[in-house]
Amino acid sequence: MSSPLSPSPVRTAHVRLSDVHLALGGRPVLSGVDLVAGAGERVAVVGENGRGKTTLLRLLAGDLAADRGEVHRSGSAGVADQQIPLGPADTVGALIDLELAAVRGALARLETATEALSDGLPGADDFFTAALEKAEALDAWDADRRVEVSLAALNAVDDRDRPLGTLSVGQRHRVRLACLLGAGHPVLLLDEPTNHLDAAGLEHLTERLRAHPGVIVLVSHDRALLAEVATTVVDLDPSSDGRPRVYGGGYAAYGEARRAERARWEASHAEQIAERQRLADDLSAARNRLRDGWRPPKGTGRHTRATRAPGLVRAVHRRQEELAAHVVAIPPPPARFAMPELPSHGGAILLGAAGVTVAGRLARPVDLVLESGDRLVVTGHNGAGKSTLLTVLAGELEPSTGTVTRSRSARIGRLGQESDLPGRRTATELYDEQLARAGISGPGLGELGLLGGYDRHRPVAELSVGARRRLDLALVLAHRPHVVLLDEPTNHLSVTLVDELTAALGTTPAAVVIATHDRQLSRDTESWPRLAL
Repeated sequence: MSSPLSPSPVRTAHVRLSDVHLALGGRPVLSGVDLVAGAGERVAVVGENGRGKTTLLRLLAGDLAADRGEVHRSGSAGVADQQIPLGPADTVGALIDLELAAVRGALARLETATEALSDGLPGADDFFTAALEKAEALDAWDADRRVEVSLAALNAVDDRDRPLGTLSVGQRHRVRLACLLGAGHPVLLLDEPTNHLDAAGLEHLTERLRAHPGVIVLVSHDRALLAEVATTVVDLDPSSDGRPRVYGGGYAAYGEARRAERARWEASHAEQIAERQRLADDLSAARNRLRDGWRPPKGTGRHTRATRAPGLVRAVHRRQEELAAHVVAIPPPPARFAMPELPSHGGAILLGAAGVTVAGRLARPVDLVLESGDRLVVTGHNGAGKSTLLTVLAGELEPSTGTVTRSRSARIGRLGQESDLPGRRTATELYDEQLARAGISGPGLGELGLLGGYDRHRPVAELSVGARRRLDLALVLAHRPHVVLLDEPTNHLSVTLVDELTAALGTTPAAVVIATHDRQLSRDTESWPRLAL
């Protein structure tokens, strides 16, 4: 145990952001962020893609410096971002050692301090006390065992000699997450930790996060995880005054407060627009009266014309001043997702599979038939073949056994887990090209409510992971498919967009197949048929 005179660093861990502002590439990313969180608090950071969620984590990690405001963190941080820090030739063991570097260092310092204490060196008592407290704070002696437990629970590779290049993206991320859950850092900064986890992995992650004694700052699209672990929510989405909001009481309380605030925002903006229109109408009417008064009907006397004119002129000026003074101070709320009308294909089987397997990737033979309006959720643990099945159904991979039949006139669109878009092209260029290739008229990219104007005209390489995910979705929808195949569609998407997308998928006349581990999405689609692999 730590000395009773000095509380454990884990128990004293905290983070603080005070009026933080940061611009990247000349564009404001974070504006006026405030947050205070202590040990035992689990902070969820939410917001639309590109709002600065990952940037906020990088500030707390010390990778970026704020342009203005204060950023403070007490305690070492374990960071799970979207990039693996080692190359394909490095091994699983090297990744584990890297993520446990703080643990290894604490034990090494304690060994050195113990030797100094035994040798009676000056200052050895203080050196030993500090080294012991650090090791105890990390529970360093048990770290490797905790990592082994998490590797098993997350279905991660535990062969330390295995090169990372032989692992899938999901396997590499699971190894890293297992390390962070075992390392004992007082502060955990987690960016989309549920990506690539199956049901068992999600349960283990939830349990470990709820038990963590320090501070957690979490960016996630997983609404079920946020509902189960978050004690505080930081919302980076635009608000009526342009500043981020902090909500206490957990994720459910945040949802209620956010909906109420959005309703007030929309109502206030509509009222200001209506008032400006009323003033504009009054000005138009005054101008009409001035015109009619200045040119009175034939036979009207000059005296009447002369006495009416000054008053009418004053009325016009007054209305002009009122209109000029009435500024719409409340900005319009952000656009909502607008699902394009997807086509039906009545009276025909769109897609069928009979006895389909893929060697080493999809062991269980799959049989299915899809018609317009059909719904299907594909479930199964990591490695069961969900992504492989969707790739086969899309015609992008040939099965080892069995057959796939597709209607010749049916268009099939697949949203994969990973984006592979040309980095130099802009989102608008790619979307317009897809529309032209499909030969079908459809809404412009801006009308879908998926990307803001700034992102629509930037090269893809400059977009955030979430913005690229939104573009991938837009490109699938631009093809106006009769069958929509969605592989983990909630990955990297904001919770607001996920709710809107889920509602739209439930009513589209196209056939929809979803492969997902997302627990809330599974609950929202509980009435859909299931295919368990």
